[in-house]
Amino acid sequence: MAAVTAAMVKELRAATDAPMMDCKKVLVEADGDMEKAKELLKERGIAKAAKKADRVAAEGLVGYKMADDFSKAAVVEVNSETDFVAQNEGFQNLVKDTVEEIFNNEPADVEALNASAYGEKFVETVTKIGEKIEVRRFAVMKAEPTEAMNGYIHSNNRIAVIVKAKCDSEKTAECMRDTLKQVAMHASAMKPTTLSYKDFDAAYVESETKGRIEALKKENEELSRLGKPLKNVPKYISMMQLTDEVMAQAEADIKAELLAEGKPEKILDKIIPGKIARFILDNTLLDQEQALLDQQYVLDDKLTVAQAIEKAAKACGGTAEITEFVRLEVGEGIEKKEDDFAAEVAAQMS
Repeated sequence: MAAVTAAMVKELRAATDAPMMDCKKVLVEADGDMEKAKELLKERGIAKAAKKADRVAAEGLVGYKMADDFSKAAVVEVNSETDFVAQNEGFQNLVKDTVEEIFNNEPADVEALNASAYGEKFVETVTKIGEKIEVRRFAVMKAEPTEAMNGYIHSNNRIAVIVKAKCDSEKTAECMRDTLKQVAMHASAMKPTTLSYKDFDAAYVESETKGRIEALKKENEELSRLGKPLKNVPKYISMMQLTDEVMAQAEADIKAELLAEGKPEKILDKIIPGKIARFILDNTLLDQEQALLDQQYVLDDKLTVAQAIEKAAKACGGTAEITEFVRLEVGEGIEKKEDDFAAEVAAQMS
């Protein structure tokens, strides 16, 4: 049996980042064969990774890559268990490599990525870092010459957005890129979950309407008790609900109210449009919260994002319409596991 020296253990540890005692053990088992020892560590690394499968990976980073000619972009969310590991240089490099892999090879989904040769990097990184690490989701977006595309990654590397718009010409598409970057920054802050109110399911809107109205009523009960101004309780929350009949009735109600206030009928045409705009604003809260095109644009809150795009395209001498966006935020929607340390110790003692 070959003697295992301290220098050999040091060499194996430098090559694998595995613990010193594990390096010594596999070298003894491998009779000093360095390559065989590496394979043994790799096999046991896979076993360690499997044991970590029940842990919650809700921290991490996003990766973002945009082609120099803005024709293609990719974003990815890579999760870790702790924010501490997300600051690890090895983890940061893994995120960069992963978004490059996705950008270049366009795997069909996370399962396909994990099944590829590249998936081995994740096993190796889990072995070295000692945490559960996984690709949660990713997206690849492409743009034709008459489509504008741009994106944004926040400075903390936890939020990334890509936005694409259909334009009337290549010239307009090129002109609109800066605006789309601003819209991507808007989306990073305002957290839209869908493109338009038209994407909402009717049952979802109905459920949200009931819930929000009841919540506002309860809030108003408390405000009334405290002698504070009450909040407006809307009848509707989405443009989806504002049918022609609803809008006609709203206009009739506004007109009747103005006449009751003694406003001359000849000036009503100048007042009613503003009142209608206010009615729409008050009754589309769900759209403003969740639908990108219907949100109030952060750079000009007098406009929706859709109106801001229309205005910018007109200034470019053409037309444009946002058709697609993707927004990834680390840990979004993941329920983090709260560890009960005392209970864990008690369980181990018993």
